[in-house]
Amino acid sequence: MSIFKKYFTKEKEQDLNKGLEKTKKNFFGKIATAVAGKSSIDESFLDELEGILIESDVGLETTVKIIDKLEAKVSEVKYLNTSELNNILKEVIIDILSENNTEDIEDFVYDEVHWPYVVLVVGVNGVGKTTTIGKLTHQYKKKGKRIVLGAGDTFRAAAVDQLKIWADRAGADFYNKGMNTDPAAVAYETVQYAMNNDNHICIIDTAGRLHNKKHLMEELTKIKASINKKLPGAPHEVLLVLDATTGQNAIEQAKAFTAATEVTSLALTKVDGSAKGGVVLSISDQFKIPIKYIGVGEGIEQLQVFNKRTFVESLFSE
Repeated sequence: MSIFKKYFTKEKEQDLNKGLEKTKKNFFGKIATAVAGKSSIDESFLDELEGILIESDVGLETTVKIIDKLEAKVSEVKYLNTSELNNILKEVIIDILSENNTEDIEDFVYDEVHWPYVVLVVGVNGVGKTTTIGKLTHQYKKKGKRIVLGAGDTFRAAAVDQLKIWADRAGADFYNKGMNTDPAAVAYETVQYAMNNDNHICIIDTAGRLHNKKHLMEELTKIKASINKKLPGAPHEVLLVLDATTGQNAIEQAKAFTAATEVTSLALTKVDGSAKGGVVLSISDQFKIPIKYIGVGEGIEQLQVFNKRTFVESLFSE
């Protein structure tokens, strides 16, 4: 394990292992069966591995990359045992995540010198976007950060109310302009509020835009420009929240949002509810966007920073 283990408590490790149970059985359980008894990489094994990866929503492009890397690593090795094959496959997957700038984050801390640090959160309805904001707020408040949440989803009263509940629960500031107001104006004024009140972190919610509605996606560009007008260089992070249970649909959402705005990080929710955790690899590899958080349960503490080695080790563990 990496040095992250000293930050990764036993409780969090148990949450991760439990949250990945479905994926383990479906994805890596099949891989373990395919690897069992093998002493070399042959065509039949590669064909079986390819099928397992594609069935698990890893995607064709990423699957081919994994198989090519696997072949390259074992090309000069004549005999391998099951443990060695497993270790090589784990390293290949970690390499894929490393290529996509996925860092091993140590904790829920922003090491920014200049505050406020502005995070724009995007994603369609139902992926757990507002809940993710609430859980992030809770984690950062525990670290002593002063936070303001901006209610940029001005089209649904439930969205504003839900965000207010999370702000109150976590002890964060809350800014909104009411229903049916301009989201770009809300974003601008939330940043202004953060600057005036010495907030460390400013998190702005947005409407759960349907990814096939062009005019709604274009509004993201307007919101981002409004934030930058108030604070040049902001938003410092555009966090795209995706539901891991939706598989290939999550990839289509990622395509739309990355076309509409410069997404800089990913949060994968409901990983515990998915048997197709391979989509985590596919999304990160295809869009070259680092994974920052994963949700492995409904509890407020069950949103975890993403550590690629810990994640892969857990997937391969029994």
